[in-house]
This record gives sequence, structure tokens and C-alpha cells, in this order.
Amino acid sequence: MRLATVRVDGGTRAAAGDADGWVLLDEADAQDLVAGEGWRARAEAALRERTRQDLAEDAFGVPMPRPAKVFCCGLNYRDHILETGRAVPEHPTLFAKFADTLTGPADEIRVHDTVKLDWEAELAVVVGSEVHRADRDTAAAAILGYTVANDISMRDWQQRTLQWLQGKAFDATTPIGPFVVTAEELDPKAGLRITCAVNGEPVQDGNTRELVFDAADLVSYVSQITRLRPGDLILTGTPGGVALGMADPRWLQDGDVVTTAIEGIGELRNRIRSA
Repeated sequence: MRLATVRVDGGTRAAAGDADGWVLLDEADAQDLVAGEGWRARAEAALRERTRQDLAEDAFGVPMPRPAKVFCCGLNYRDHILETGRAVPEHPTLFAKFADTLTGPADEIRVHDTVKLDWEAELAVVVGSEVHRADRDTAAAAILGYTVANDISMRDWQQRTLQWLQGKAFDATTPIGPFVVTAEELDPKAGLRITCAVNGEPVQDGNTRELVFDAADLVSYVSQITRLRPGDLILTGTPGGVALGMADPRWLQDGDVVTTAIEGIGELRNRIRSA
């Protein structure tokens, strides 16, 4: 099943879908939907009983628009670790984002005061049930599904100090979506191709089987620190091919279009605009 938050006149609506199309639901967004009891049965019934519709690319908003917690894992693909010259970590390298950092899958990304703007294609894990101090199996069972993200990074800000947050948390610079594919539909550990292109030129081409810490590992680890709830997000890191790893970096410029895709999930397409 696919779950989305869809823009409609005057607001948004939750939507459920599959390869044959979408149906709109009563809830205001997908996060409200999955917070309610019996949501899956109601969504499945709507897909059986209602007429499907196609949705335009720009109809999709941020699938989970109000995550209380957005965790990110850096240095989590072996090839990316090698291009940074670091050792494979023993524990996840975590930092946080805020809900304000997120933006829609087809939205423009407006940036300012940066000359080293970089891309980072990422698989995002969506938490579907409350989980705290969980073992791996319990953590896996708490995963609602997966979506696509790009951790657009202001490297000049990121490199000002040893702390990464300031280069990762500019408002509305992390596109995510276009929808969540529920966990029973695919297995990132088995391997999903993840790619990023700039103006149609491929820059990243990786596979989620190369993750050092997979989705269940990360949910379990983060749950030791804090209680996770429906709609919370974990971005799992980026494969090799970022501008920062190039001998002669090609930073993103005004007007560039960044296309991010994950096999079996979907695609983001975002234009960069200098504000």
C-alpha cells in the first residue's frame, strides 16, 4: 500500500493508493491517518470500494508533515565512508533535523547565503507505532514503511564547526516523498537501487544493501535514546557520489534540477532557487 498527503483546495487530505491509482480519505494527512486505530483496514476498504484517481506530480506534499523527531544517520554507506576518508563506524553517526526542514517532493528548494550546496539521496524510514528501547525484531515491526529523501546540505555552513546541524537544518531544504510505501511491500536490506541526478546527469548510483546500519538497526538504536511515535522519521544516509567527495566539487547552482529516486518507492524532482 502507498500512503500520501495530497494537496487539495483549501488544505490537504490523506490518500491511500497502489499501482492502479489513489483514493482520498477523511483525515487531513497521512500522519493523522496512521495515528488512528484501525487505519489500515479503513484504507484497504476504501481501495476496494472507491473509484481510483490519478494524481499530478505537484499534488503530493510531505507525507508525514509533523514528525516530532527527525533523526539522520551520516556515514552509513560503505562507498560514501571511503570517499570521505573515514573508518567504518562502530555505532550510527546521528544528527537531527526539524519538521520545518522538510519540503514536498516537487517543491522548489530556496537557499541563501551558501556557495557549497550539495545533494544526498537517502532512504527515509517512517515509524508506524510507538517504540522505546526496542530490540531489532520489535523495531522492525514498528516500521510503517519507506519513502525518498534528499538531505540537501550547505557544506560551507556544515564545515564551520565539528557539529553538522547548522549545515543540515535550513528551512524547507529537505525534500521527501512523494509517498510512503508500507513495509510489507519491499525490503531495503535485500537491495534497492538509489540514485541522484543533477540536470539529468547521474551523480549517485548506490544500493541500500550497502547500508552499514539498516532500517531496523537504526530504529532500535534511536529507540534506546528516545521514544519514537507514528510519523517520526529516520534518514538512513547517502551513498557515494556527493559533491563534497569530488576532487573538483560541482556545487548546486540556481536553476539546477535535482532528481532523487529509489527503486520500488518513487522519485523527487526539485529545482534549486537562490533566494
